[in-house]
Amino acid sequence: MEETWLWLKYLILGIVQGVTEPIPVSSSGHVIIAQRLLGTEQTGLTFEILTNTASLLAIMFIFRHDIWRLISNTWNYLRTRRAEYKSDFMFAVYVVVGTIPTVIIGLLLKDWIEAVFSSIKTVGIALFVTGIALWLIRNLRGRKQDGDLTMKDALFVGFAQAVALIPGISRSGATIVAAMGTGMKQDTALRYSFMLYIPASLGAIVLSLSDVMEASGETGMGLPYTLAFIATLITTYFSMKWLMGIMAKGNLKYFAYYCFVAGIVLLIVL
Repeated sequence: MEETWLWLKYLILGIVQGVTEPIPVSSSGHVIIAQRLLGTEQTGLTFEILTNTASLLAIMFIFRHDIWRLISNTWNYLRTRRAEYKSDFMFAVYVVVGTIPTVIIGLLLKDWIEAVFSSIKTVGIALFVTGIALWLIRNLRGRKQDGDLTMKDALFVGFAQAVALIPGISRSGATIVAAMGTGMKQDTALRYSFMLYIPASLGAIVLSLSDVMEASGETGMGLPYTLAFIATLITTYFSMKWLMGIMAKGNLKYFAYYCFVAGIVLLIVL
């Protein structure tokens, strides 16, 4: 019975990670909440990397055509310098530039941020802040498309992604809010947000591999981790598709409502 409950807990945690990773409500904050409710305070670094990898794979699959176009057209531009490839080349450059703040701040402060800001109360406050940010940009309808981005835009959105290292601050929420705040159209903001997610997530996974190898001696966790991975993979895919539909309709305000309610409940109840 105890073993079955362990499997179920990790299945639930995988679902929570997958559902909340793409949408602007903070996956890290919700996993912390789920851990508290399930009595699993620390799931371990192996769990974190596995579920992050599952989310990454699902998102890369959804954006596979964009990824391939950016890679091939960047190569074509470097090889030929033809103007028709320049827009995708510059977009790729801005993805690299936007990733730099997260890399620097993550390497220097990630452990400290997680130690200081991982309490339930802090998560509640951060969710409320996320809600305010989403509410402020709910009616924005920018005009900038992929070819209109600037270095300033890339750095601004990149620093917003770095702020989302704080549990409870949604990564997708922070980057989409920042991108729309610079005047990007919703589809461009969404695409740029998740193009930024890919190298940041890949880097975090690579940097953590040695720690995962050290922790790989955990016994009896193979099936729970597998269940969490599969659950995260599947739910991330459908959650991302859901977000794309919501962004197309301009209904981000509903995520703001959710963050307000969730933040208040955490501050009062937990």
